[in-house]
Amino acid sequence: MAKSLLIVSRQAPWAGPAARETLDIALAGGAFDLPIGLLFLDDGVFQLVAGQQPQRIEQKDLGANLQALPLFGIESLYAARHSLAERGLTEEALSLPVQVLDDTGLAALLDQYDQVITL
Repeated sequence: MAKSLLIVSRQAPWAGPAARETLDIALAGGAFDLPIGLLFLDDGVFQLVAGQQPQRIEQKDLGANLQALPLFGIESLYAARHSLAERGLTEEALSLPVQVLDDTGLAALLDQYDQVITL
């Protein structure tokens, strides 16, 4: 049986390659039917904001990668409540349905997965 993997994305979408690489890892794992969860933490929650315009800073849109997650079997998506609140974001501002977790929920989530990767 495949080990479950939680990928923690902590980088803003345009702060460098980490956000795109995180999504690429998740999609690759999903293509091989690995049980994967994706947690958006700290500035990583900015990846979920709807209506971004990356072309204005000559970047590629991560939105297509995010929308492809369910197609690759990655439906366990989470966001940290405190990360959203610290950045003035609400669930309504997000482009994907995610389960928003408080600190207790985050601790329980980490215990659910066999392996955790943070990028």
